[in-house]
Amino acid sequence: MQYKSQAVAKPYFIAAIGLFVGQILFGLILGLQYVLGDFLFPAIPFNVARMVHTNLLIVWLLFGFMGGAYYMIPEESETELFSPKLALILFWTFLVAGALTIVGYLAVPYATLAEMTGNNLLETMGREFLEQPLPTKLGIVVVVLGFLFNLTMTMLKGKKTAISMVLMIGLWGLAVFFLFSFYNPVNVVLDKFFWWWTVHLWVEGVWELILGSFLAFVLIKTTGVDREVIEKWLYVIVTLTLITGIIGTGHHYFWIGTPEYWQWWGSIFSALEPIPFFAMTVFAFNMVNRRRREHPNKAAVLWALGTGVMAFLGAGVWGFLHTLAPVNYYTHGTQITAAHGHMAFYGAYVMVVLMMISYAMPILRGRAANSNKSQVLEMWAFWLMTIAMTFITLFLTAAGILQVWLQRVSDTPLPFMVAQEKIALFYWMREWAGVAFLIGLVIYILSFFVGGDEKEAA
Repeated sequence: MQYKSQAVAKPYFIAAIGLFVGQILFGLILGLQYVLGDFLFPAIPFNVARMVHTNLLIVWLLFGFMGGAYYMIPEESETELFSPKLALILFWTFLVAGALTIVGYLAVPYATLAEMTGNNLLETMGREFLEQPLPTKLGIVVVVLGFLFNLTMTMLKGKKTAISMVLMIGLWGLAVFFLFSFYNPVNVVLDKFFWWWTVHLWVEGVWELILGSFLAFVLIKTTGVDREVIEKWLYVIVTLTLITGIIGTGHHYFWIGTPEYWQWWGSIFSALEPIPFFAMTVFAFNMVNRRRREHPNKAAVLWALGTGVMAFLGAGVWGFLHTLAPVNYYTHGTQITAAHGHMAFYGAYVMVVLMMISYAMPILRGRAANSNKSQVLEMWAFWLMTIAMTFITLFLTAAGILQVWLQRVSDTPLPFMVAQEKIALFYWMREWAGVAFLIGLVIYILSFFVGGDEKEAA
């Protein structure tokens, strides 16, 4: 059954994809700056391009999560959204604040921006991924609290399901752990210790609950498998995620001045972190194999299966490759970290948001699924983006291995920049794979505008 208020998800999805395109464009700029150091300098220095690239990633994924939640919660709760008007007000607030922040990064030096936005009142800027000025951070808190209020009130007046409860725990966790971005101790060890309470406990903790609930929701809708079966799987995945993810934070504490026992805790529990992702992969394929109906939206099912596989490879396998303390001693901060980061974010969060958009947008436009022509195009986009990201990861991994050898293990270690010159070939190959990824993303967007043999409305 459709609910009128689910339509508020549409602007969130559209904004998410628009910002995603921006993120990839800045990724390509960064890739060129690795090999052509003066590219766009001084207009867009490397540090600014990187800041925009990573901040756009976070913001567009948040738009995707919010759109997915606004679509899913009314359907799971079997009631209209508490306040569609509040959802739209928060949308415009978040979009304008995000856009102004990016303009601020590009228009004025970062130190000037900090001065202009009251960083001297409460010092929160200058930390990787959390570079947002104080007004933006406060704006994010207001938007997220309003968003959570809206969803919580919707659930309170409607039905409560395991899937919606897991989603809400993940979203409330996202809000709570973001508050640590305001805590910026003078002591560098303490600063890094608590910085990971936002960065790690988001992406390897509460965000995984959001991922699991979205995946479960779409699999129920597209396969017709009993809700009880899917919910049991979800409970197992959530438990494994929280146990391994929370204690696994220790793999970030190896070399920052924390006690030595973190090398054991971090290594052991990080080594277990691929397990929930493997369970997610088995879960997705198992549910599709047991399906009781053929859903017309085959593209959304492909995204669901792809999420399981790529999340396991990127977050699980590539995470494990360099997470044990004796290995991490040599690989820490190299291109191996970048390889893991790219595939993990794509597999776990980019793909699950694209899955929600792929499933929900046709329904929001009055049909069960896009036309066959549209879906074929979307599947091409899936394969092009996924293969391109796989190559980006492999090229960065090769660059990282060579970097470790030349710079850290060899009997005659080379200076950082000399080592970078010697691995430039891999950076060029990574850049071309990035261009292929952008083409895939453009095809994904175009697929929603292709007509043909329209499916009947849901």
